[in-house]
Amino acid sequence: MEQSEYKLLNKINGVEDLRKLSIDQLPLLCKELRSDIVNELSVNPGHLASSLGVVEITVALHYVMNTPEDRIVWDVGHQAYGHKILTGRRESFCTNRKLGGLRPFPSPLESPFDTFTCGHASNSISAALGMAVAAKGTKRHVVAVIGDGAMSGGLAYEGLNNVSSSPNNLLIILNDNNMSIDRSVGGMKQLLLSLNTNETYNRWRFKASNWLKGKGYLRDDRRNGLIRLGNAAKSAISGQQNIFEGMNIRYFGPFDGHDVKEIVRLLRQLKDMEGPKLLHLHTQKGHGYKPAEKQATIWHAPGKFNPDTGERLTADTSDMPPKFQDVFGETLLELAKQNPRIVGVTPAMPSGCSMNIMMKQMPDRVFDVGIAEGHAVTFSGGMAKDGLQPFCNIYSAFSQRAYDNIIHDVALLNLPVVICLDRAGLVGEDGPTHHGAFDIAALRPIPNLTIASPMDETELRKMMFTAQLPDKGTFVIRYPRGRGSVVDWRCPLEEIAVGKGRCLHEGTDVAVLSFGPLGVEVEKVIDDVSLSVAHYDMRFAKPLDEEILDEVGRKFKRIVTIEDGSREGGFGSAVLEWMSDHGYTPQIKRLGLPDKFVEHGTVAELQKITGIDAESIKKAVEGTL
Repeated sequence: MEQSEYKLLNKINGVEDLRKLSIDQLPLLCKELRSDIVNELSVNPGHLASSLGVVEITVALHYVMNTPEDRIVWDVGHQAYGHKILTGRRESFCTNRKLGGLRPFPSPLESPFDTFTCGHASNSISAALGMAVAAKGTKRHVVAVIGDGAMSGGLAYEGLNNVSSSPNNLLIILNDNNMSIDRSVGGMKQLLLSLNTNETYNRWRFKASNWLKGKGYLRDDRRNGLIRLGNAAKSAISGQQNIFEGMNIRYFGPFDGHDVKEIVRLLRQLKDMEGPKLLHLHTQKGHGYKPAEKQATIWHAPGKFNPDTGERLTADTSDMPPKFQDVFGETLLELAKQNPRIVGVTPAMPSGCSMNIMMKQMPDRVFDVGIAEGHAVTFSGGMAKDGLQPFCNIYSAFSQRAYDNIIHDVALLNLPVVICLDRAGLVGEDGPTHHGAFDIAALRPIPNLTIASPMDETELRKMMFTAQLPDKGTFVIRYPRGRGSVVDWRCPLEEIAVGKGRCLHEGTDVAVLSFGPLGVEVEKVIDDVSLSVAHYDMRFAKPLDEEILDEVGRKFKRIVTIEDGSREGGFGSAVLEWMSDHGYTPQIKRLGLPDKFVEHGTVAELQKITGIDAESIKKAVEGTL
């Protein structure tokens, strides 16, 4: 459908226009909105399938609720493209995820309709409950929309536990599409699939509760008891009870999440109901666009494509270096064939981190634990304690949610867990919620950790091989999103001495100490610099190569450190501390990510802005004079 053919969407500049439509017009609006999302994302890539799956929910919510006064708290922000388009951002949607354009995920910094940050999963119930408590005594409604696998995260259940015990009128919408990015896993998936209730029963119970309230029988002190009585009766009749009703949260569903008129009816029925309630809606990820319906994982973020044929417009990459994640996946399988103790653990990202390569050949040795990073680490610690060698792969930004688990459940006992931090450094268009900026600074103070970062793909293979050798303890390997620099990457698997860097270029004027893939950028410009530059690929932020540092401290008065992580407390800070502790007083220039949240844009754009691209490195080195 061409944009000029949109009979309804072209008339909607905001939610006020949406609410002027009749309920019978909403199915056509949903069709047009879905088409608009497909057309926009075909030329400006983003998260497609998730947003297609919640079109009807989005339309119904803004149709019934008085947004932005009423609060909609989205969970897993890649569901919210339709929300952005309907709330006054359609004209600027072509700038989505571009430098200076719309943010990749909902943010209160962008619009009052975006009520909370939602780049990571499972926080909607907790945040929405806080808003519901703050709304006490007002007419404001608060809705949490959780789904796309977010119900597998532990924070969701911490929120539910508090919802069940705090006076509130929160409405939780469970967008149940049986997916996260890959297929959802675990017992919660089975529970959601088995939930069932009768619409006639729900309608009867709603009328009964209104009657009891009108008669004065439904005081707060009686509400929980009556809810428990109703749940017990329902359980006795149906032979089952679900987790939500077991927590005194009124449950309604499951209903068809693609019947917009029915969702409107349900929201009108539920929005003024007192007490916490959950509306369970079955949806299909990628709904309404056949290619995305058939392959939801691939179409989660498909890149550019032909919207008419569904053909993905991918460039020929046969002569290009591989992605770091694919080198990880292939090398992990290679190592697992040699070492029967190796197992893989991923929190819902088997395809994103390429652990699916091992999963296909060794399904009994790879564990997808759902969106549960803390559990992934502690689970790995338990396996390591009793003899296995886990490779636990977590995106750097998401590893922040497992910080205590890394300290308490792995590092404290120096357990042999290899924590692979994918997407370390700047990730590009996903922006500040996803940049892997803080892992070096966060992990560096923790005892028993080895922290390594490969400059290229061959170094990644060698570090992985080293990490699974005996007596290596807890080993962290961080590497970036995207492609590396070595086309012929299948090098022999060789051990690297822990804490030992390498000198790549001799020099006499300035020493450049790089940590990780930015060493490649140093090599690009080193011959163009007007000074004699020595370049050391340090490989390890912990332990540091003290022999190299001692040599550099004695020979050089000017040092430049380079890393793709936070400059505050990172690798450069470690070098500065070591020099101070050992009596050296060189001039040290630290390059890294600044002390602020870096916005979204291409990696190249952001590297230039943050001063860690090749040209900035050249200027910094020459500027030491």
